[in-house]
Amino acid sequence: MTSDVAISAPETAAANGHGEAHTTARFGALTLGSIGVVYGDIGTSPLYAFREAVMAASGVEGVPTPAAVLGVLSLILWALIVVVTLKYVVILLRADNNGEGGTLALMALAQRAVGTGGATIVLLGIISGALFYGDAVITPALSVLSAIEGMKDITLHFEPYIVPLTVIILVGLFAVQSRGTARVAAFFGPVMCVWFAVIAAAAIHPIIEQPQVLFALNPLYAVSFMFHHGIIGFVTLGAVFLAVTGAEALYADLGHFGKRPIQTAWLFIVLPSLALNYLGQGALVLGDPGAIVSPFFQLFPQGFFRGCMVVLATAATVIASQAVITGAYSLTRQAIQLGLLPRFEIRHTSEAHSGQIFIPRINQLLLVAVVLLVLLFRSSSALASAYGISVTGTMVVTAMMGFVVIWKGWRWKPLAAAALIAPFLCLDLTFLTANLLKVFEGGWVPLALGALMIILMYTWRRGSRLLFEKSRKLEFPLADLVAMLEKRPPQRVPGTAVFLTSDPLSAPTALMHSLKHYKVLHEKNVILTIETAQTPRIDPAERVRLEQISPTFSKVTLKFGFMESPNVPKALAIARKLGWQFDIMSTSFFLSRRALKPAVHSGMPRWQDRLFISLSRSANDATDYFQIPSGRVVEVGTQVTI
Repeated sequence: MTSDVAISAPETAAANGHGEAHTTARFGALTLGSIGVVYGDIGTSPLYAFREAVMAASGVEGVPTPAAVLGVLSLILWALIVVVTLKYVVILLRADNNGEGGTLALMALAQRAVGTGGATIVLLGIISGALFYGDAVITPALSVLSAIEGMKDITLHFEPYIVPLTVIILVGLFAVQSRGTARVAAFFGPVMCVWFAVIAAAAIHPIIEQPQVLFALNPLYAVSFMFHHGIIGFVTLGAVFLAVTGAEALYADLGHFGKRPIQTAWLFIVLPSLALNYLGQGALVLGDPGAIVSPFFQLFPQGFFRGCMVVLATAATVIASQAVITGAYSLTRQAIQLGLLPRFEIRHTSEAHSGQIFIPRINQLLLVAVVLLVLLFRSSSALASAYGISVTGTMVVTAMMGFVVIWKGWRWKPLAAAALIAPFLCLDLTFLTANLLKVFEGGWVPLALGALMIILMYTWRRGSRLLFEKSRKLEFPLADLVAMLEKRPPQRVPGTAVFLTSDPLSAPTALMHSLKHYKVLHEKNVILTIETAQTPRIDPAERVRLEQISPTFSKVTLKFGFMESPNVPKALAIARKLGWQFDIMSTSFFLSRRALKPAVHSGMPRWQDRLFISLSRSANDATDYFQIPSGRVVEVGTQVTI
């Protein structure tokens, strides 16, 4: 999960220790922001994680024993310490791609470390990105539903309204996405700070009444539970993992807040609050086993206080959902830039901060999927079975790519890198196997969503590669064409023509068709190629590369990071400093619009051909995507078989 909170680059650099020393106030603001955005998902796990794990541990009897309660508590606490603190906070936060984190940033980092032959790395990146969409669908459904279910603990009369109210809140949440999240994000930190303070304070009294619950801090209780409970212990492990869902956000939001604020927030606020709350729930169930039906809300007195807690829990789960939704937008933009998805319409919701974006198509698809999940499962317990597989899968992939970065990028010896990562990978694989036991109870949902996204990403990447190779065979070498045109030039017309192409070595299709139909050539002609770097952002000084290939032809290459939205006019303005007199009002942009048809032998199965063509038709217009003024664009249609 990631997000798009308005944090400026200098602040991020300072927070990471780059650049000038940051002020205490700035560091505090970044820490507060990370509490609101990074920890929304993992911070709302106490609503359901302990309950589901203890109920799984209780087996058919259904009555939790002290051994089961202490064993589950110990497993949860040590999962938070090992998976979140050691793997993410201590190790992976160091594997940053120019200050950015997340699975696709790690994929780009691993690709750069490996060099050529990084197909396996790309496949791992596709898998982790696809699984994230499963997480982005389940998190809002499960978290908001679990909060609204607290109404049952006030009075059972509310029960029929739980699902409809959840759907209304989720529809409202997705409806406001187009307005941007900057204003709402300002409240995220303070609300989540109140949340963590309240859930920690509520746990103190039960712990004082049942101090034996502190035995759970001993890891031997976790080991003993797993040793004595066989298959039930393994099933319980799948539910225990619910306590660490959201840990990926620590790494994904690295670029927004910086390493030190994220680490500080976790170690001094989030981890102590979560540990206290889980211990409090455990103490409550030790004193009254019947409280396992709703241990979180029963920490609070019946009546007004519990009602207030339902409202606060709803606010906290909306925040958790908001973070994962904006994360889906960010991931989609990265996937588009890395060539894993077709171009979608990307709207910027802030003039000051390029990271704040809204993608209408993704928003609509997420809303439909989330509402369907709520209506299909109708309770957080049923949905909890569907949760975990996508997150554990992402964690396994992250560990694998982390190994590559530590070995090749950090230049560790293979055995040393393996010794560091292997324990975490084994633990992640154990959690994944435990979660796979829940496939038929709902775990098929994230697997189906992930499989669908993997097919879409793989098809788009493979189809684009085949189309590029086929087009290159048919196209005329640019150098030869320029030499011919300079030797025997056609009729010249004033102005500048910019021809967009993905292959700077071949003559653009739009140029060939322009010569064929109009039989004229502009005074100045630019062959424009847009490249995506394997770094999140590009320094403006390195944005433009200009190469004069003849008196009237030049090549311009614009480079953008995979987290940037390409703005061609703004980037071309930089070319003025390199000597190119660029005036957009006397410039025409020529783009080729390809109509694809399936070929008999394309290199892909027939169904994949048709899927690629459908994806191509659904792609957003290049004019809008590259932010070129539509009044300056000439589109030339061509038909291509694939």
